[in-house]
Amino acid sequence: MKNLLLWFLFILCFNILSIEAQQKFTLSGTIFEKKSNETLIGVNIIFPEIQSGTTTNEYGFYSITLPEGTYKIVISYLGFATKSETIILSEDNTKNFSLTDSSESLNEIIIIENIEKPDIKTPQMSVNKLTSRTIKEIPVVLGEADIIKAITLLPGVTNAGEASSGFNVRGGAADQNLILLDEATIYNSSHLFGFFSVFNPDAIKDLRLYKGGIPARYGGRVSSVLDIYQKEGNSKEFHMNGGLGIVSSRLLAEGPIKKEKGSFLFGGRSSYAHLFLPIFDIDNIAYFYDLNTKLSYKLNNRNNIYLSGYFGRDVFRIEDTFENIYGNSVLNFRWNHLFSDKLFSNLSLIYSDYYYDLKLSFVEFDWVSGIQNFNLKYDFKHYLNDKIKLQYGLNSIYYKFNPGEINPTVPTSGINPFKLIDKYAFENAIYLDVEQKVTDKLALSYGIRLSSFYRLGQDELNIYENNQAVLFNEDFQIYEKAAPIGTENFKRSDVISKFFNLEPRASLAYQITSNSSIKMSYNRMSQYLHLLSNTNSPTPLDIWTPSGKYIKPQLLDQFAIGYFENFGDNNYSLELESFYKTVKNRIDYIDGADLIANNAIEQVILNGKAKAYGLELLLRKNKGKFKGWVAYTLSKSEQQTKGRTPIELGINNGNWYRSPYDKTHDISCTGTYHWNNKWKINANFLFQTGQPATFPNGRYVFNGITIPNFNSRNSDRLPSYNRLDVSFTYTPKSKKNSRWQSHWVFGIYNLYNRKNAASITFDQDTTTKSNQAIRLAIFGIVPSISYNFKL
Repeated sequence: MKNLLLWFLFILCFNILSIEAQQKFTLSGTIFEKKSNETLIGVNIIFPEIQSGTTTNEYGFYSITLPEGTYKIVISYLGFATKSETIILSEDNTKNFSLTDSSESLNEIIIIENIEKPDIKTPQMSVNKLTSRTIKEIPVVLGEADIIKAITLLPGVTNAGEASSGFNVRGGAADQNLILLDEATIYNSSHLFGFFSVFNPDAIKDLRLYKGGIPARYGGRVSSVLDIYQKEGNSKEFHMNGGLGIVSSRLLAEGPIKKEKGSFLFGGRSSYAHLFLPIFDIDNIAYFYDLNTKLSYKLNNRNNIYLSGYFGRDVFRIEDTFENIYGNSVLNFRWNHLFSDKLFSNLSLIYSDYYYDLKLSFVEFDWVSGIQNFNLKYDFKHYLNDKIKLQYGLNSIYYKFNPGEINPTVPTSGINPFKLIDKYAFENAIYLDVEQKVTDKLALSYGIRLSSFYRLGQDELNIYENNQAVLFNEDFQIYEKAAPIGTENFKRSDVISKFFNLEPRASLAYQITSNSSIKMSYNRMSQYLHLLSNTNSPTPLDIWTPSGKYIKPQLLDQFAIGYFENFGDNNYSLELESFYKTVKNRIDYIDGADLIANNAIEQVILNGKAKAYGLELLLRKNKGKFKGWVAYTLSKSEQQTKGRTPIELGINNGNWYRSPYDKTHDISCTGTYHWNNKWKINANFLFQTGQPATFPNGRYVFNGITIPNFNSRNSDRLPSYNRLDVSFTYTPKSKKNSRWQSHWVFGIYNLYNRKNAASITFDQDTTTKSNQAIRLAIFGIVPSISYNFKL
């Protein structure tokens, strides 16, 4: 590990010193949208004569160092009119640009051409971008635009079925995805148990999904990073937009606090279908609401501050017997500071909380659990010269885990208050990312992340003989809980366990022609948090637990290689990638594991390993009246948990078995046809191999009790999943000089009424006494209508 770090620093220093010394100057600044003064992410700043350029960062800032001279500069951003001018660079210069929305001069289809097209020159690979406009065009159940549902149409990304929360990337589990909203961690990304996601598309500015080749600035998960930034708000004039749907509505307002200096953004959503249930004499309630907010203020040319937040809650109630409330809360204060025209910094103070409350009136108790963290991040972007750009920083996170607390709802219930032991942890990291243009055809990105994790003291920790919390019963050939031989007590400042991991990252891009390139990447990542769940998709009741004395951190190694091409005068783009990844210390559960209200979760957990590999294809049509993409993934995902000794069986007899997220074939087709100025047609088709399952292959009767006998783990599958969705967007002609703009969306989810199996259960027919399989389907055909407006 030490030698690897020294070698990395040697390469970096050699590359920096090898840059030819000559008179150079720096051009830097910020790029805004002219109408709203919103900063723009990923704007291309190009110098065509020397085939050089750069892009804006997450806050719209750019910097590039070039030899003294006169240059033509071209500023291009998809959806905006391209701007070009001549610049004389004879000294360091700060220059801001404002781009004009090109909707008044270009056809709408042309406006959004190439907006999600891959950049063949940069070494970044395995990353997908989606715009808010694209997400809103995709037909979804009940007509509510949904970010999570949209990304599952991309290659390598699947869900666990209809009405399921979370998503799976390249055969990984849902808890292996790092989900960030304005840099704050979101622990549960769903509303109403997976029907909707927590992200309001109206408030979203930029979305990127990293599946591989993940930069060193990200850490803490081993499958993917979904990085989402909210809009800053219009600092020039007040605007509103929103929508009315069958089951939910949304409204977003933005405007200046002080013109061109500060802005605000407030957005809210809520479902209201439950208000109509009393009409049908139904006392049940199921609804959600969430709030997005952001305040930004420009102190001066070198300092900007931001305060952003999110608050969401779900409420589910069945008459007077059951009530469930859960949701996320996040708050982030950020300070942008420009030390020089080459050094940009961002300091973030972040609070994130996931809360779960379950009240069961028929047993008269209240169950509360959750996870909180406090996060300090300090990131720097250093534009050394026209060849090398550095990103480096540090990150410290303090965690508090509340595994569960039970309190009686009625004093006379006879239930004693019960509290599972709180857990605490401290995670730290420092990182360095380097982007280097070696030649006109070869670009490199390499970095390293040093992470550490400290499991802090708790009130009580079990001690087991030989540190084995799980025992193997040789007589019955099963795993059983080990009985503790004692306990240890700690102060909060004590360290129970500590882990250190060095996480190198590297990728390269070699440009074959002006429109094609080959890319390769490798990344190692560590994950110190684990989601305890015995279901294929996360549920609100699932509990997060830290690594420690009995649970090791997960470690990923992933390799990827790909071919990328833009062709047909940039009308089409092709992304073809192959990946292979392994994960050490992937937790698995012994048969019959009880995860709820378990104060000694280590007694039902074994450490194993996982692997996944596959081929991904993404073909896009970017221009014309018809545009869209076809995504195909051929992959395999497996797990293995061997016995710890020669006499132990392990899980599934120590053999590899399908992970719950293995789907051999995954095909999605998404298209938009711009019929005329009033009508637009959208459609998407999905086909997926059925989800792995374990079915009984027989039964036997013992003392009058029927006991099923099961196949090996995940050896069966649900039937294949497929459906077709369509929607029609009608935009009426707006009145002259009117600021009010609106459109209607008419949608049909699951057009041919396919009854896709969410699960299959087995029981015995009470009349014939024969065995029967029962398929549960969540949705058939679902029509929807929504009205959207902008002021």
